[in-house]
Amino acid sequence: MLIETTALPKVLQSEAIVRFQDCDPFNHLNNARYIDYFLNAREDQVLRHYGLDIYGMAMTTGSGWVVGRSQLAYFKPAKLMEQVVIESQLIQYGNRDITVEMRMLDRNQTHLKAFMWANFVHFRIATGKSEHHAPELMEMFQSVVSPMEVASFDDRFMQLVGGNHRVAEA
Repeated sequence: MLIETTALPKVLQSEAIVRFQDCDPFNHLNNARYIDYFLNAREDQVLRHYGLDIYGMAMTTGSGWVVGRSQLAYFKPAKLMEQVVIESQLIQYGNRDITVEMRMLDRNQTHLKAFMWANFVHFRIATGKSEHHAPELMEMFQSVVSPMEVASFDDRFMQLVGGNHRVAEA
């Protein structure tokens, strides 16, 4: 069930601790595990802030999202037992898909560790084919979308490399 769309936050935030089982022999978060941390954080954030239970929705409506495309860039390693902050925001949406930017920062939010763009395709589970978002989802997306001033992931990467690695909220 969705909550009222007035005054929903556009940038969502949560904390995580880098766990031993997710690290490589150098005590850095394994590069493939960043995806898990990002997706788990986003799932928790949309439930907490928007009341959107994506798995409950899949069970009741037969519709859900799959990752259609993802891009990830690393800046600084996340280390064993480090507390990190994960931010996410909807940067684009369409009738059948959404694109989310997710960022991992240090505890003080002064250093960007990694960022990811993920494009999620909305689909019907029974057919395995994409489908249009329901009107109430489109309304929620409209109220929370926070587009980037750049046109591509590579442009965003260059924007972040050229900056102080602290992402200003859009």
